[in-house]
Amino acid sequence: MAIYLFPVLALLISVFAYLFPALLVGLKAFIVPLLVVVMLAMGLTLQWRDFTKVWQYRRIVGAGVAIQFIIMPFAAWLIALLLGLSEALITGMMLVGATAGGTASNVMAYLAKGNVALSVSMTMISTLVAVILLPLLTWLYLGQSIEVPALSMLGMLVKVILLPVAAGMLLNHFFKHKLAGIAPACSVFSMAAILLIIAIVVALNSDNLNTVAWQVVSAVILHNLIGLGCGYGLSRKLGYDSVIARTVAIEVGMQNSGLSVALALKYFSAASALPGAIFSIWHNLSGALFASFWAKRSSPGEGQNQDKQPG
Repeated sequence: MAIYLFPVLALLISVFAYLFPALLVGLKAFIVPLLVVVMLAMGLTLQWRDFTKVWQYRRIVGAGVAIQFIIMPFAAWLIALLLGLSEALITGMMLVGATAGGTASNVMAYLAKGNVALSVSMTMISTLVAVILLPLLTWLYLGQSIEVPALSMLGMLVKVILLPVAAGMLLNHFFKHKLAGIAPACSVFSMAAILLIIAIVVALNSDNLNTVAWQVVSAVILHNLIGLGCGYGLSRKLGYDSVIARTVAIEVGMQNSGLSVALALKYFSAASALPGAIFSIWHNLSGALFASFWAKRSSPGEGQNQDKQPG
C-alpha cells in the first residue's frame, strides 16, 4: 500500500463507515489490540540507542510540551468563543485542548518517517504532565474542577505504548537479521490497522455526525491545524530539521481525544463530548495527509530515527 494512497483510502473508508456503521461498530474492542500490534511493529524499527539520543532533544521536547499545554488550550478557548459555540461545546473544546498527545501520533510519526523514539518519548512526557495540568487548565478556563484518571491513563500508556514498543525492540535486538525482511510488511500493516481504526471511530460516532453543527467541525479543524503548524514552525525556527519538526507537529496536533470524550461524558454532558468525538475522526484524517506528504518528500536516506541538530 503506497503511502500516497493512505489519505485517499482514509477518506473513502470514513465515508463507507458513515454510510454503513452497523458493519463496524462491533469491532470497537479491536481498537486497542490493533494499536498494540502497531506499536510492536514500530518497536521492530527501533534500537535502545534511539531513546538515549532523545536527551539531546530536550530543548525541543520542552518546547513541544509548552505548545501542548499553553498554546493548544488557549487556541481551543479562543476558537470556541470566536465561533460562538455553546457552553457545553466550549467545555468539550477545552478538554481536547488541554489533554496530552494521543497514541495514534506515534503511528503517524512512523508513517511520516519522523523520529519514532522522540514521538513515543513526547507522548509519555505529555501524558504524565497532563495528569497535573489538565485539571488545572480546566479549572482556570472553565472554573470547574475535574478528576483526571491518572492511574488509568498511566496504565493505558504502559499497555498500549511502552510494553509493545519494548517487546519489538527486544525482538529487533536479538533477531535483527532474521526480521530485516519484514520491515516493509510492518509499514503496510500499520497503515491498514490505522485505516480500520479510523473506520471504527467514524462508525461509533455516526449518530453524532448526523447532528453535528459545522461550527464544531470548523473549530476542531482549526484547532488541529494550529497544533500541526505551531509544532512544525517552532521546531524549524529553533533550527531542527524536518524529521524532528514533523514529529513534533504530529505529536502536538494529535491530541488524546479519547480521554477528552471519556471525561466529558463523566463530568459534563454528551454535548461536551462532541468536539472530542469529531477530533478523533479529523486528526486521523489530517494525520494521514500529513504523513503521506512527508513520506513522499523524504529522501531515501531519511528515516524514522535520524539524528540531526540536537539541542
